[in-house]
Amino acid sequence: MPRIQIVTGTDTGVGKTVVTAALAVRAGGVDAAVAVVKPTQTGVGVNDPADLDDVHRLSGLVKLHEGVRLRDPLAPTAAARREGVRLPSVVAHARAIDELTGTNETVLVEGAGGLLVGIDAEGKHLADLAQHLTTPFGFVVVVRAGLGTLNHTGLTVEALRSRGLPIDGLVIGSMPAAPDLAEECNLEDLPATTGVPIIGRIPAGAGAMSQKDFVAAAPGWFE
Repeated sequence: MPRIQIVTGTDTGVGKTVVTAALAVRAGGVDAAVAVVKPTQTGVGVNDPADLDDVHRLSGLVKLHEGVRLRDPLAPTAAARREGVRLPSVVAHARAIDELTGTNETVLVEGAGGLLVGIDAEGKHLADLAQHLTTPFGFVVVVRAGLGTLNHTGLTVEALRSRGLPIDGLVIGSMPAAPDLAEECNLEDLPATTGVPIIGRIPAGAGAMSQKDFVAAAPGWFE
């Protein structure tokens, strides 16, 4: 059955794009029916390299579907307002994502910033989008390794649970080779405090790897 995984994060810059590329490899990569969707992205110009370019560079995947890109490095709703751009509704995004499951076994959706960041003209967010999907889906929450992550992760998990949205697991977006005390303790405390398992740890610096090395290593980063 086709399945959608929605990649969100506890904040911006936590490693969602590298995690999305790794999940694409884990799902079979270029040898499987895998598609990646980025509904909105900010802080990029028309010809600038963007998140899906990084997904392609790392995974080799070519079924990449970009929605709206906006110039200002702000939340999509604010960036679109400044540019005078009318954003598609979360209903339209959900319909397009559902349609991709007709020709793909796995569809990965990478959000913008954190879970509740507005992505359409009405300020609706990724959690609102998910509620309009008709295909089975689950959220992957990308988290930081260090101090402060317990609170940020707990709030994101609580927001998903309060809406009845399924969570596949947590992924540490950048795990140091030599973790400090907080990073080491959080490996135990994150699942203990949220009730959600850590299903993956992406090593720090993975985004700078060659495609060959990334594709070979990525499946081993997940439980």
